[in-house]
This record gives sequence, structure tokens and C-alpha cells, in this order.
Amino acid sequence: MRRRITLPLLTAGAVTGTLALAAPAQAHGYVSSPPSRQALCAQNRVPDCGQIKYEPQSVEGPKGLRSCHAGIAQFAVLNDDSRNWPATAVGSTATFTWVNTARHATANWEYWIGGSRVAVVDGGGRQPGATVSHTVNLGGFSGRQKLLAIWNISDTANAFYSCVDLQIGGGGGNPTPPPTPTAAPTTPAPSPTPSWTSTPAPGGTWTAGRAYQVGDTVTYDGRTYRCRQAHTAIAGWEPPNVPALWQQI
Repeated sequence: MRRRITLPLLTAGAVTGTLALAAPAQAHGYVSSPPSRQALCAQNRVPDCGQIKYEPQSVEGPKGLRSCHAGIAQFAVLNDDSRNWPATAVGSTATFTWVNTARHATANWEYWIGGSRVAVVDGGGRQPGATVSHTVNLGGFSGRQKLLAIWNISDTANAFYSCVDLQIGGGGGNPTPPPTPTAAPTTPAPSPTPSWTSTPAPGGTWTAGRAYQVGDTVTYDGRTYRCRQAHTAIAGWEPPNVPALWQQI
């Protein structure tokens, strides 16, 4: 989200007009794993998402909402179930990881499927870490489901919202074919010795607006960093500022 602020423009001590400057809103947080809808947009895995691609952390609205876009018009794509969002296959439990680009004091985190709250985690009014993970029991649900994750802030009336599409209890609805029988070898072949490579993934210099995948390496301010979570870089997410996304090597 971007807010517009108006500052006076002074020339030779006199006010001659106003200058409208676009200033980025303070970053906040979203579910990165399993990838939420805004994470999928930021990673370019879903095209034509609009503004949310550049600020997946900004889906903020009043507490108590049950929508994926928090009622924000420019993020309405997140509420469009017809886009066939990729669903992550999980079992009867799943671990949800939040990336917190601003660590607000927290009342709690809630997880909803339909009208059922499947989990709530107390935040105790404390400031969370740069990443927070919760393991949620999804027992009683199966097949494709849309889970709404909510981060309720303790010292404001607002919350942050992330919708995550899941395929619970299976591999995305596509049955796995049985393996083709093969004859057993008469002489066991020796097991190959595993080999490891330390060749870093290509990355070059860190650049805002570029999509990075886990394992990519970049240089910034004379230091080298390895990507820890797939994301699209934005101003303010320089590697030294977001250890949840980059690890210095």
C-alpha cells in the first residue's frame, strides 16, 4: 500500500506550491510457507496480481474480517477464488511461517477454515521474531481448502490477513500411478558415492524488483548473502535488513 503525503515546497523563503510525494507504508507481515496468495504473487507464480506483487506484507485491515484482501480494493485479486490458486499438499497438520517485516506487538494469531477457527496462538502482547512458525492441526478437514491466517496486533485495532490454499490429506487431487514392476538385478550394483557441489546459485548484485529463489546468492555492500525464502525484492528488504530472507555467507 502507498500513502500520499503533501509537503510545502519553498522557493526563496516563500511558499510557491505543494509537492506530492509517494512514500511507502511501513512493512508488516504475511504467510510465506506454505505460500499464501500474496506470496505466490510476489514470487511470480501467479501472474497479473497487480500492486500486491510488490507489497505482500501490506494486507492490513480492521480486526474481525474474514476476507483474503482485508477489504482493500487494490488487493481484491486475493479474494478471487476463480483464479485457480495453486494449492499446497499437506497432511493432517501443517506448519505456517510468517515473515514479519515489522515486528508489531501481538495479541494472537488465528487460523480459520470456512466458519471454523481451527487454531489460535497467544502472542502475549509481545514483539515476535522476524519469522514465526505455528503447527496447526487440520484434522476433520480434507481435500482442497482455503485457510485464512490472521495476525491480530495488540496495540492497534488492526490485523494482517493471508489466505493459503491447501490440499489436505493428499497430493493435490492427482492420484499417483502404481510403479511399473521391474526385474530384480542378479548382481546388486554398488551404491554411488554422493557428491556435493558448493557452486552458488547465480545472483549478482542484489536488485529491488527481482524475484529470488531459495539458494540464490547475491552481493550487497561488499558482502555475500544466500536467499533463505523465495520472494521478490523490494526497497527496504536489502539483505542486511531482513535476516529472515537472507543469510550472510
